[in-house]
Amino acid sequence: MKDEIVTQLNQYITTQILKRTDKTLNPNEPLISGGLIDSFSLVDLALFAEQTWGARIDDTELNAQTFDSLNQLAELIEVRKAN
Repeated sequence: MKDEIVTQLNQYITTQILKRTDKTLNPNEPLISGGLIDSFSLVDLALFAEQTWGARIDDTELNAQTFDSLNQLAELIEVRKAN
């Protein structure tokens, strides 16, 4: 399941946020600390996770410590997703 989440997150970030269909993100690539996404994009990404998987992400978790790579995001979504 985690691989599927990573794949969907990768597609969403590259097409909707970065607007680069030619880019593929490494699952451990730093998104925030690497400068790929900004605070506005974090909100969009949290909304996407909530709408797609029913995963509730707290505003306090929208930071580089918990939300900085596809793997981190996928792990958080797995814990929070609606069953």
